[in-house]
Amino acid sequence: MRQKEVLLIIPAYNEEKNIEKVMKQLAQPEIADIVDVLVMNDASSDNTNWLAKEYGCAVVTHVFNLGYGSGLQLGYKYAIRRKYKYVIQMDADGQHDVCNIPKIYERLRQKDADGRYPDIVLGSRFMEGSSDFPVSVTKKLAYALFRQMIKMTTGRHICDPTTGLQGLSRKAFLYYSKYKHFDDKYPDANMIIQMLLLGFKVEEIPAVMHNSSYLGKIFRKKMGENFNSYVDHVRIKHSMELLCSSELKVYAIAEKVGYRNVDYFHIKFKKYVGKSPAEYRKEHKTE
Repeated sequence: MRQKEVLLIIPAYNEEKNIEKVMKQLAQPEIADIVDVLVMNDASSDNTNWLAKEYGCAVVTHVFNLGYGSGLQLGYKYAIRRKYKYVIQMDADGQHDVCNIPKIYERLRQKDADGRYPDIVLGSRFMEGSSDFPVSVTKKLAYALFRQMIKMTTGRHICDPTTGLQGLSRKAFLYYSKYKHFDDKYPDANMIIQMLLLGFKVEEIPAVMHNSSYLGKIFRKKMGENFNSYVDHVRIKHSMELLCSSELKVYAIAEKVGYRNVDYFHIKFKKYVGKSPAEYRKEHKTE
């Protein structure tokens, strides 16, 4: 069978209840004709592996559970070795509608007025033209924080800074495939910031996604922690970068990453890093 120019990467961990439905949708001719499918089976203990293979997908099964980000990065390495031109990544739980795949593929191949192609195309839940996707107040606040972080750091407004539905050019996933070029724990807003600062062209398009009352559970299963802990991790990671690369006072950094109370920031920083912000800066400050 002729290899397509697009590899669809689907990280999956214990998704036997969802992945068969996703595989059936991907088997539709309008999808199957444009993508090869790779399921990154993250040491699932259920039938995820066998269900994916039943539909003729390539499956890479990890011996140990490596996590969502590591699964993606291994998928990028696979795409490089097999000489794919584009990568599209989506979740295995059915949140991302397969109708987005042709739209992302089309956008990856469109030049802008300057003759540049996108390096990254984000499928957004929150643009005009996106499907209705209600979220809790807590998550709205978190998304607003991430948007602000991206805006302050790069000058760009990104509507959906945590979307897992993305299309990548070969230039982008080649970069991600390299050692220490991709955050294997929290590859979301921080990666968008990194790629924008490096000069990669990032675009957004409206997407169709499906919400459910189980998203919190799904989030915890995929990331290994609840949403609030995830937000803390992202905030602390960004504060560590600012401590090393800027002259901002600790209280200013705390406020910049979303902690209005500097004492609370100190508590959180020490919990996750094991030392105070001042101690961390002293040890890691860029000369």
